[in-house]
Amino acid sequence: MSEPTESIPTTEQAAGDAPAGPSKSELKKRAKALEKEKKAAEKAAKSAELAAAKEAAEVDFAKEFYGPLPLHQSQSRPRRSRVQISSLSSRDGETVLIRARIHTTRAQGSKMVFLNLRQRTDSVQALLMQTPEKVSKQMLRWTAGLATESIVLVEGVVKKTPEPIKSASVGDVEVHISQLFLVSDVDGRLPFTVEDANRPDAEVEDSDNQFNRVLLDTRLNNRVVDLRTQTNQAIFKLQSGIGGLFREYLDSKGFIEIHSPKLQGAATESGASVFKVSYFKGNAYLAQSPQLAKQMAIAADFERVYEIGPVFRAENANTHRHMTEFMGLDLEMTIEEHYHEVMELLDELFLSIFRGLREKYKTEIEVISKQFPCEEFKWREGPEGTLKFTFKEAVDLLVEDGVPREELDDINTENEKRLGRIVRAKYETDYYIIDKFPMELRPFYTMPDPTDPTLSNSYDFFMRGEEILSGAQRIHDPAFLMEKMRLKGVEPDSMKGYVDAFRMGCAPHGGGGIGLERVLMLFLKLNNIRRASLFPRDPKRLEP
Repeated sequence: MSEPTESIPTTEQAAGDAPAGPSKSELKKRAKALEKEKKAAEKAAKSAELAAAKEAAEVDFAKEFYGPLPLHQSQSRPRRSRVQISSLSSRDGETVLIRARIHTTRAQGSKMVFLNLRQRTDSVQALLMQTPEKVSKQMLRWTAGLATESIVLVEGVVKKTPEPIKSASVGDVEVHISQLFLVSDVDGRLPFTVEDANRPDAEVEDSDNQFNRVLLDTRLNNRVVDLRTQTNQAIFKLQSGIGGLFREYLDSKGFIEIHSPKLQGAATESGASVFKVSYFKGNAYLAQSPQLAKQMAIAADFERVYEIGPVFRAENANTHRHMTEFMGLDLEMTIEEHYHEVMELLDELFLSIFRGLREKYKTEIEVISKQFPCEEFKWREGPEGTLKFTFKEAVDLLVEDGVPREELDDINTENEKRLGRIVRAKYETDYYIIDKFPMELRPFYTMPDPTDPTLSNSYDFFMRGEEILSGAQRIHDPAFLMEKMRLKGVEPDSMKGYVDAFRMGCAPHGGGGIGLERVLMLFLKLNNIRRASLFPRDPKRLEP
């Protein structure tokens, strides 16, 4: 048996240099591996080339039935009728054309895509299925890739569903799509989904972080997206309804609508809460109310006037119910015998609004209640009428409930809410009127009580324990008016045009001012007035 041959190191190895390169066998192995990789790459490239050729050879027979539309520049007017999603239940079997947003998309396998299409408060399920000569693979892939909130134009056949579709407001039918075109795409990522923004807080809390909570500030910073929710679409339909019902009732009572200026030469209420603006070489003020103009219209024999317009208050109040700009619903009217004529007309106005909202907007109220569940707003009807009591009686109710009398020279926000809870429990109503406020709490133009000068002929209206209207009989005698102005620290000469209106003779009159957003917030119990304002303005918010 031969001895193993000892390998003799090279001169370089003996000198401690780097070892020699790989052996011949190692080089052979590497060459084989490289060859194998090369063949695999060639095979993959060939397969890809064949697949691409096959796909290229496969004719997209549906290319005329889908895709982005050119920029809409009113190029043509074919007069094809579009339909509303809300009408689809009665259109079984019809071919319809719908413009809507994509609320959600869901691909099921490679041959089916479900879309939830949305118009304002209405939604419907739409289905796209692969079919010969109508819906191609390419059409399905393109549809599945559309971004939520894109606007699309859909043609399809309405078909009854065997079971209600719970994810859509119109759940008894679905649309089987034959054509689908993109009208407007979404540029970039949305700050939140409309589906998340429409979800009730309770559902988010119960989901163990499954759903995203959308905070109010995030909503308001991205208000355009937030306003697309079905809840907000319904809220602002009711806001429009309140304005319409206000006009409808007052028009029927012989009122006319006026439009007063919002730039004024002097503050109308108090200098502390007025916005001063530059006006050429001097200053002007944003109107805190149309109060002066309303009264001057009465002096001009208009007799019954109302206005819907913006009101500006420079109050640094960051609360759930204050804004620096809100919509005022104001009215003024002549008095024949007693200021309660005005109070009673205002009461009937509110009752007509409440009835109108409940009768005309039942569907919208149901939509809103899903996100903001609450006890239904209650008011008294029938012979007993609206609950009314004096300021003194309101104080007595609070004292009976444990509030120290010395704290009730004025009823603050906390005690207002407490009174609302007392009234709800005791009288089963959310709506009531307080009359005869202390004179010191009212503005200079308020008429004092004829028997007790410490009281005034004034009233406030309340919903769920919060004030929604303040009103009174006004002083129409110029000498008496100037006396009260000076007592309140207002120099009559600074409002000469206003005072002069009464020097020329003016009938006894009264009125009130309503905050539109407060009425809406409290009727629906939205808990924050910003939810009832399209683009709210407060001390910290001027955008968007």
